[in-house]
Amino acid sequence: MATGGQGKAAGYYQYPTSYAGAADEERRWWPWLVPTVLVACIAVFAAEMFVNDCPRHGSTLGGGAGCVAAGLLRRFSFQPLRENPLFGPSSATLEKMGALNWAKVVHEHQGWRLISCIWLHAGLVHLVVNMLSLLFIGIRLEQQFGFVRIGVIYLISGFGGSVLSALFLHSNYVSVGASGALFGLLGSMLSELIINWTIYSNKAAAIITLLFIIVINLAIGILPHADNFAHIGGFASGFLIGFVLLARPQFGWMERSELPQTSQPPKYKSYQYVLWVAALLLLVVGFAIILVMLFTGKNGNDSCHWCHYLNCVPTSRWKCDT
Repeated sequence: MATGGQGKAAGYYQYPTSYAGAADEERRWWPWLVPTVLVACIAVFAAEMFVNDCPRHGSTLGGGAGCVAAGLLRRFSFQPLRENPLFGPSSATLEKMGALNWAKVVHEHQGWRLISCIWLHAGLVHLVVNMLSLLFIGIRLEQQFGFVRIGVIYLISGFGGSVLSALFLHSNYVSVGASGALFGLLGSMLSELIINWTIYSNKAAAIITLLFIIVINLAIGILPHADNFAHIGGFASGFLIGFVLLARPQFGWMERSELPQTSQPPKYKSYQYVLWVAALLLLVVGFAIILVMLFTGKNGNDSCHWCHYLNCVPTSRWKCDT
């Protein structure tokens, strides 16, 4: 994921001298939102472990299964690794704290879980992986585009991931994590590259590198215990909203040597307006359709019998129903 941010920036064009100051100012946002989100997620995880209190509540496994690091961490100790291999709380604690659950969202009208689940993590390993990814991807984007646009992309992508996840989530499962929002940031990087195509050099290398990172991360999502529908929903939401929020005004010249010293400001090109409108329509219509299906009690697995393979592919080494 870190490589994607660096590869993306490597081909960025400078504006002519007349507008270099404006371009530099746009790229010099001080990143405070991403570190704030990181601190918030760490604080929420600490709250999860405080509420979980493994030594007091024990394990669902029974049989005297012991809490991990109970002597050192006391009430902040982790559930037994056989119950949660990610060093985290029980699924009951996650559900209590606001994890995504299809039955509670649909039948008990707890739509707030579509937002709250973004801030929860299943374990310390889950938290560390997501927060490192957030730093590598988010800092670069916030420096270039500012906290407002990146904050909107993060939240809409997280919500989009939650909505698609809930639509395909089995009633006895819960889902948590910021992965949908992080995939949304990756998706916005791809759409930003496309909509600002003429200001990049070495376009092929940039897009191939980014696509490779995206495909690898989506492929990891077919492993057990990973919610790939949240990844896909977040990526699609971020990809579409990136066209809307990350377009840059451009000159009509393709090569750096052809950029003239001109007093004319850069302008948005016609293809940028087309992409902007198309992406906004797709985003609104897509959200509307999925939300209607979700809150009318539909489950995506009933209508699409092969879609579960997008979330987990069973092999001789693992099963997808565990």
